[in-house]
Amino acid sequence: MVRAVVIEEFGDPSGMAVIEAPSPLPAPGQVVIKTEAIGVGGVDAVIRRGTLGGFGFSKGLIPGSEIAGIVTAVGAGGDESWVGRRVWAFTGTGGGYVEQAVAGIDDIVVLPVGLSSIDAVTLGSSATVAHFALVHAHFASGESVLVRGAAGSIGIATVELAARAGASAVAVTTSSPERGRRLRDLGATHVLDRAGEGDPAAPKTFDVIIDIVGGAGLPAFIDRLAPNGRLVVVGVVAGLPPADFGMRLMGAFQQSRSIATFSLNTVAASATAAVRAEQFLAAVRGELHAVVHEVLPLELAAEAHRQMDLGHVFGRIVLTP
Repeated sequence: MVRAVVIEEFGDPSGMAVIEAPSPLPAPGQVVIKTEAIGVGGVDAVIRRGTLGGFGFSKGLIPGSEIAGIVTAVGAGGDESWVGRRVWAFTGTGGGYVEQAVAGIDDIVVLPVGLSSIDAVTLGSSATVAHFALVHAHFASGESVLVRGAAGSIGIATVELAARAGASAVAVTTSSPERGRRLRDLGATHVLDRAGEGDPAAPKTFDVIIDIVGGAGLPAFIDRLAPNGRLVVVGVVAGLPPADFGMRLMGAFQQSRSIATFSLNTVAASATAAVRAEQFLAAVRGELHAVVHEVLPLELAAEAHRQMDLGHVFGRIVLTP
């Protein structure tokens, strides 16, 4: 048996509980990993709140999509040389908040020497999403970027990657001056409040907006796109936008603005693995930073979610068994 966290009731974090679950067995093409670190992501909170209830999530779900640890078993016919290796793994839309997790062989990446499991789950999904979101936006050096909701792990990685890639300006929205100072240290050039105001020197419009927030405020940011500007939504931590948000595009038809969603599900596993492996090496070299808000034991997963709901998290909370 292993300890796991499940969602017994969608909504408040109090609906989460620690249970004893059967030890997992890997199917062909899978591995079992003894978890050393578990990333607590924004999508975990969105699922737990029930925001995505229509997508087939049901009570009893073990949340969590990324873990790092030691491979202890492989499925029938698998490569036994994986056993004993320290890896990062994607577990899907659930299955991560557990002492032993199962992942597909195509969803694991060997961790380099010098990168901790805690740092791996802080960067593993977030930095890869940030990379491909910028690609999806056709971002080019010299363009201006606004990161909406920059204090989370995806936002932080987007700031660093855009700055390293030569953005002419990297503006961020965040909730406090202190967070703004920390984001400046990571490459932000302009700090705005949640409404996108507060710095007269910031560009009025942007070539690229990466939006992790969604919610009712999203339409107003469509107005902040420059001609030919592109807004890419990578998260909806504030909920879904209004159903008629696309009317903002039509109202500025001659600006040739565009909006898109982005999910790593549309990128080949081999491509994400290659980028992720390079980003892990960049972190070891000090070129990319894992910002860890707090490390909590697995049984305090609900507390981690409470902090996320209150907006207290800068970076990522990590659970350890």
